[in-house]
Amino acid sequence: MPFAGSGASAPLPDEAGTYCGACGGVLAEGDHARCARRLELEPPRYCGQCRRRMKVQVTPGAWTATCVEHGTVEHSTWS
Repeated sequence: MPFAGSGASAPLPDEAGTYCGACGGVLAEGDHARCARRLELEPPRYCGQCRRRMKVQVTPGAWTATCVEHGTVEHSTWS
């Protein structure tokens, strides 16, 4: 997954962060099993490092999610 940004870490969907990429909640609190299943099919909506809402663009071949603090992550939907 290419990373383009000025932040120190990317908001990678499969990287364990502090916050849930689907709901924005704290991962250590509550059950996020439903969120994990949702993230298998959809791009993350929240940055796992800072909990900011990300700008998401979905195309037939890929999706990109951009955090203003941590940069952009792109994922191909054809993998």
